[in-house]
Amino acid sequence: MTRQFKTIGIIGKSQDPGIVKAIEEISQFCQKSNLDVFLDEYTASHIGNIGLKTAERDSLGSQCDLIIVVGGDGTMLSAARTLCEYEIPLIGINLGRLGFLADISPTEAEDRLQEILNGEYEVEERVLLNASIMRNGKVIATGNALNDVVVHKWEVAHMIETDTYINDDFVHTHRSDGIITSTPTGSTAYALSGGGPIIQPGLDALVIVPICPHTLSNRPIAIKSDSKIKISLSNTGRHKGQVTCDGHMLHELEIGDEVHIETGTRKLKLLHPKGHDYFQILRAKLHWAEHP
Repeated sequence: MTRQFKTIGIIGKSQDPGIVKAIEEISQFCQKSNLDVFLDEYTASHIGNIGLKTAERDSLGSQCDLIIVVGGDGTMLSAARTLCEYEIPLIGINLGRLGFLADISPTEAEDRLQEILNGEYEVEERVLLNASIMRNGKVIATGNALNDVVVHKWEVAHMIETDTYINDDFVHTHRSDGIITSTPTGSTAYALSGGGPIIQPGLDALVIVPICPHTLSNRPIAIKSDSKIKISLSNTGRHKGQVTCDGHMLHELEIGDEVHIETGTRKLKLLHPKGHDYFQILRAKLHWAEHP
């Protein structure tokens, strides 16, 4: 069943030099289509007054039927983390290079938006991760991520020692620069650079990827998406660490702290124009089949 869109929220990459022009064009198009438009308050604070009503991120989630994200994949990640609880669909207009998440170019934005408003679109759901840090039996921090939750070392010149459990079953102890727990969405991000596999977005799987492990036999592991993961700083180690969600600092880790990771109950809804081809994006982004 086609969803009717009446109220549109716009979130933009505030540092991009072309953001004002792009938002003005998109908002004018939406207003000509008799849609109510709100600009993200944080975006507005950076680009100035362009004549649009503004709203905080939570208000966008509760009031809008659709969010248009203008920027790149980083802006999409930010929008997904802050709006995931509202299950509001997102569209990505990419101002830079072709993105995995923001996949509509500005030159075709109006045509693609018109198609979507006419009900000609594909819906794709992406899982998110919930992370909580336990210290002495108490939760001290929580966060969510669309790409990955990463346990990193703290000091530049030292490895950390971690214990990993999946569904309370011990997996391994190893010394490394850290461990990436990635969704299929994040499998083409940091996890890929660590040697992890590319996972098709609809697959019910997660990937655990060690970062520069001291033992070369440590390899990425693909597991079921409903698995509960626990990564703790081993009591036999000497160095503290930190946790990031999609590259944003969540909290520092002390020896004995535990990071609990599982998929969230809510999923991100992405809208794509008809004919969206994930593998075409892979070929373009990763330069597959190009002649030297």
